[in-house]
Amino acid sequence: MDFVFPWPYSLGEWLAWTGAVLTVLLGLLHLIAPGIAGVAPSAHSARALGGFYAGIGLSAIVFAQPLIYLAMGIGWALAALGQLLSLVFDKGSVAGKLIWLAATLLMAALPLAFVLGLVD
Repeated sequence: MDFVFPWPYSLGEWLAWTGAVLTVLLGLLHLIAPGIAGVAPSAHSARALGGFYAGIGLSAIVFAQPLIYLAMGIGWALAALGQLLSLVFDKGSVAGKLIWLAATLLMAALPLAFVLGLVD
């Protein structure tokens, strides 16, 4: 059995694929250099979470299956919920939290738009 890289063709596939690539890049950043990613370098859980981001993004790229894109989109949507809860309950920069909320919503929207059929 030959493995052929599943290249995206439609706009929806490109959006989902772009979300997966950004997820991998963000995951690698958290895995390799959490300080640059804005997380305390001593926070070992940030590295583990970075590995998870990189893994699910890479799985979405390699297999290009709608259910993997759905899992990635739901994960980002729940991360956005966490950002919203942080905005309401935690102290800190409101502007920074709004930027991260917008980023996580965008990351959720890219694969979900494809999987839910909002974009062909």
